Amino acid sequence: MPQDMKSGAVWLASAPVDVRKRFLNELSIGERIALPFLFEFWAHEHQLPPEGDWRSWVILGGRGAGKTRAGAEWVRSMVEGSRPLSKGKCRRLALVGETFDQVREVMIYGDSGIMACTPPDRKPKWVASRRCLVWPNGAETMAFSAHDAEGLRGPQFDGAWVDELAKWKKARETWDMLQFGLRLGEHPQVCVTTTPRNVEVLKELLELPSTVVTRAATEANAANLAKSFLEEVRARYAGSAMGLQELDGILVEEIDGALWTREMFDEARMGKTPEMTRIIVAVDPPAKSSKSSDECGIVVAGVVQDGPPKDWRAYVLEDASVQGASPLQWAQAVVDAAKLWEADRVVAEVNQGGDMVAEMLRQVDPMLPVKSVHASRGKVARAEPIAALYEQGRVRHARGLDQLEAQMCLMTHAGFEGSGSPDRVDACVWALSELMLEGSKQKEPKIRAIRF
Repeated sequence: MPQDMKSGAVWLASAPVDVRKRFLNELSIGERIALPFLFEFWAHEHQLPPEGDWRSWVILGGRGAGKTRAGAEWVRSMVEGSRPLSKGKCRRLALVGETFDQVREVMIYGDSGIMACTPPDRKPKWVASRRCLVWPNGAETMAFSAHDAEGLRGPQFDGAWVDELAKWKKARETWDMLQFGLRLGEHPQVCVTTTPRNVEVLKELLELPSTVVTRAATEANAANLAKSFLEEVRARYAGSAMGLQELDGILVEEIDGALWTREMFDEARMGKTPEMTRIIVAVDPPAKSSKSSDECGIVVAGVVQDGPPKDWRAYVLEDASVQGASPLQWAQAVVDAAKLWEADRVVAEVNQGGDMVAEMLRQVDPMLPVKSVHASRGKVARAEPIAALYEQGRVRHARGLDQLEAQMCLMTHAGFEGSGSPDRVDACVWALSELMLEGSKQKEPKIRAIRF
């Protein structure tokens, strides 16, 4: 067995069958009984408390990532004396869930709750009249509902486990009241297990210097989840705001004044790809070619020109952008995308490279149809008409465009709020402009005045 307990489960799972058998046979009966309850041996990295004198430990994870088990095991470690208390003092912790029922059925009696992870000889007793778990060593863990923030006025604790903070209807009031009660012992701490949501109390907590964060996607706990569940939810929600939140454990934030929102992309998610009238590959080359340079934005989009221009529908098909590529490398990526999608044309912004951009593309493929475009307006001015097409429901997105969509959500009326340059957004805007705006102009009837 490895000396590092944290790597024990990984070692055991990867060891040859004969080594595993020998390891288990060498254990005494008592050690075999205790092994399932040695959480440090089985835990994933995100389930173990970080080192240091933190005040709040926030575990952000997707559904089924093992957040509840981590919270329950942390409570157990606190009760069993991970930090020494003054002589004669016993632990007093708060268990706070959205409702009393959820505290009891999930945090205490759930499949990954306190009762399930505690050895039989150390299990606490549930005193329903007090809504309290009383442990054999005298420690107490009291249950509270987030619907009753005032219930936390008066009691005091040296620790707390807070579950699903981001979905509480009275999150602010309950969280604030809990902070006033964390006043026992030398260093009160709180463990927060939650699927992230865009709520102020959680965002403020994550920004505090006394907060430490561990993160995990649903797949981190795949060994304990049904394979069909993972396949189904990934197929249905991958790339959506709900998928990022509920499966990847990523806090999806909305920025004031953003031209695009996550909700907009969820509504624009496409199903089966229709037969396209035209397909364009747009490229926004980086200003430099070093490894630390901005990305080379490469986006593939198509249009279905069925009826008058107002009825056209555009489809963003692929984000083929590359990072830190040489001119020859990103030119090859553009040509590869054009061949894959049988594109009618490549649209290339030439502000940074001038004629070199088209020449580089034709160096890779001399027959490549290239249209050079020059940005005479700012990025926001070019993006706003395209954002309007999304608002009208005239643009659809394929799945797998997470990085492009994340960058688009950072583009505001005042400019780009992210770091670096929005090369993916620029490429997308160029592609959709060529298909929906320039293309519609070509279809409009020409009217010429005749003087007599």
